Amino acid sequence: MAKLVVLSAGLAGRSYELKVDKTTIGRVEDNTFQIAESSVSSHHCEILLRGAEVLVKDLNSTNGTFINGEKISEGVLKPGEVLRLGQIEIRLDSGTAPAPPAAAPTAAPAPLARKPDSTIVMQRGVSLNELEQGPRTTGFDTASKAFSKRTNKANKWIFIGAITVIVLIGLVLLYAFTQVNKH
Repeated sequence: MAKLVVLSAGLAGRSYELKVDKTTIGRVEDNTFQIAESSVSSHHCEILLRGAEVLVKDLNSTNGTFINGEKISEGVLKPGEVLRLGQIEIRLDSGTAPAPPAAAPTAAPAPLARKPDSTIVMQRGVSLNELEQGPRTTGFDTASKAFSKRTNKANKWIFIGAITVIVLIGLVLLYAFTQVNKH
């Protein structure tokens, strides 16, 4: 069974087995595979299983969806290729182990070694261990305004108040001068 394995630091080793025909990936909880990272859009992309093909469709994400470094709106992801969502890199594993090299025949076959299941179940939220490790580095300049627009409403109200006071002072002076000129 095909599996998505996260390669990026801080999330490395997390994986998701593609069991259903449609899998959504994004930052918010209602996605099938949630990746809570700021460079990943809330609903970043969807993955569709079409027979043996794994089709990736970008859902108008902010930072784009890439297969092996090439930006796509829709494309086929093959085993071993890297899918990048924002700053997060994910590899598609086919889920089948490579065939062992042929060995010389022996009197009795050796017992097969079972590979432990390396699927990691992603928890929702943040664990205490992750909090103790400190903030994740994503490669983004935290001072940049790439993801959010900051507004300062206090400055806007101070500016409006200053203009109002100036207009009122002008009106009072105008009234005073008209009264002086009448007398």
